[in-house]
Parts: sequence; structure tokens; C-alpha cells
Amino acid sequence: MSQTPKVSVVIPNYNREVYVREAIDSILAQSFTDYELLVIDDGSSDGSCAAVMAYDDARIRLIRNGRNLGIAATRNAAVGLARGEYLAFLDSDDRARDDRLAKQTAFLDHHPDHGAVGSWVAWMDSDGRPQDKIKRLATDADTIAAERLFCPGIANSTAMARTDTLREFPHAEHMVVGSDYDMWARFAASHKIANLPECLVRCRRHGGRVTERRADLVKRARCGIYRTQLDALGVDFADDDLERHFLLRRMHRVGFTPDDAYVAWAGAWLAALRVANRRTRLYPEPAFSQILGLFWAKTCRQAGWARSWRAFLGSSLSLAAAPGLLKLAWREGRRG
Repeated sequence: MSQTPKVSVVIPNYNREVYVREAIDSILAQSFTDYELLVIDDGSSDGSCAAVMAYDDARIRLIRNGRNLGIAATRNAAVGLARGEYLAFLDSDDRARDDRLAKQTAFLDHHPDHGAVGSWVAWMDSDGRPQDKIKRLATDADTIAAERLFCPGIANSTAMARTDTLREFPHAEHMVVGSDYDMWARFAASHKIANLPECLVRCRRHGGRVTERRADLVKRARCGIYRTQLDALGVDFADDDLERHFLLRRMHRVGFTPDDAYVAWAGAWLAALRVANRRTRLYPEPAFSQILGLFWAKTCRQAGWARSWRAFLGSSLSLAAAPGLLKLAWREGRRG
């Protein structure tokens, strides 16, 4: 390994003894070899550190926090210690495909105008058995930047970024969950992000994930991220609007069927966001209007077209949705 590797791979770990070796092995199996691997242990009380120290590979650096600092502080520490030109994140319970580093490094080498690149996500269960569903994220920078008011445009465990650029956007250490979404939303506001349209990482679903156990924390964190962006957009809103906005993307997951009041709110809300963006130009157009139109179509579809088709056709948002209705059927119908 050179003194200044091309890529620093960062695996934060906290009590993932049962999984961390699989994550490490997936990096050691990479076809691209000019990297260092930083495993940042956040005060684990299990055998995680012993598992990492069992490897005899000079590319692996184990850094141990003196105490549990949380995922945001641990990622910040890793970014500060990284020596590579590029930095790739991988969660300690996930697994990278063996050509991940090669493909993402090549992308950033050939696209100097981009600050980061991710990929689509495949899933596996707690025992590592592959699952069929794929998380198909937007691939182009404008759509990713426009979507940040609704969702993360990049999956953190798939992300590779230019290290110097990443240092401009530290994770918010007060956030228990959602610090990656918050960071990438700020990153995407001024730097291009792309996703490669293939699954370069397989993420693990298991009961130990905070996002699986604490839906209340996830909701609170996301509403806080929405609040920051809506303030910048110059939109008046109440707490109820934040909760309804949160539902726009998740209604199909939680089985929420919008009633007439929600459909009326969604139409007015999305139209107000569009008007505000024309004034502030915070999000790229026409991508932002198309996304608003897609959420309008999704809301009316979830409410039932028989009930809501008049509302859908009567809104200018329906015209904005037209270019992306096929995308809605393709992407939203297949999200994991």
C-alpha cells in the first residue's frame, strides 16, 4: 500500500462482531487494491476489536474511540483520519461487491465536476441471504439535488466522495439518527452527486438497526431536516405540515390511504413548494417540479383514482408529473 492511497474505506463499528468480518472481507476481495481500510470502533463491548485485529493486512487500520461517541462523531473522526483522495463508506453489517471501488473510482476520475457517487442497493437478511428487492435511486445530479427535500439521494453505505470536499460537510453530532441524510442534503446543495445504476453494495436488514427499532427517532430527525430546508425555501409551515410532508414518501410503506382532506392539503402544499422554488431557486428545475408532480400523482393514486382523478387533473402539478409517470411506476413500485 502506498503512503497516500487512492481510496480510504471507512467502516464504523459498534458491537457488530457477528457481521464486521463479512464487511472487511468484502473490501479485502476488491479488484481495486490501492486503498486503506479504516475500521473505527465506537467503544464496542463485544469481540469486534479482536475480530479486526485477527487480520494480518497492512492496509487495515483499527482506530478505537475511548468511549461510545455515536455514529456521527465516529464518521467525522474517520473523515479526519483518512489519507486517500477519495473516501468510501461501508456500514459494518453490509457487504460490498468486489468491483465497487474500481467502478466508483473510475467514475470520479472521469467526472471531475462530481463530488460523490453512490449506487443502487441490494438487500440481504440477517443471515446474509440475498433478498429480491432493489432500492433504485435516482442516477443524475439534478434529480438527486431536487429530491433532498423528501429523501436522501444517496445511500451512505454505497457512497464514495472526494475526501477534501467531504471535510466541508461534517456530520451533525447531536443527531442520533439521520446525520447521513442531513450531511448529504447539505452536500448536494452545492456539489453534484450521481448514483451508478447497479447494486454495488448489499445492505443487511436485521432487528439491531436503529432505523428498524426506533421509527419515532427517524421521523423526528427527518422532520428536523425538512424544517431546515423549508426555512431556506421561505415556506410558512406548521408542525402538522412537517408530519404530512413526512407521509408523502412513506404512505405506501405504512399503508396510509389519504382522505379528501389530505389530498387537498397535498395539492396546496406541493403547489406552494413549486412557487417558493421559482422565487428562491433552491432546487434545480425542471427536476424539482417533476418530483413535486410525481408526489402529487403518488398521493392521488394512493387515495384511489376513482376518488381523486378530478383533483389530479385540476391541478397544474399534473402537467409537471407527466414526464415522470413512467419513472414513478418503475422506481416507486420497486423500492425496497
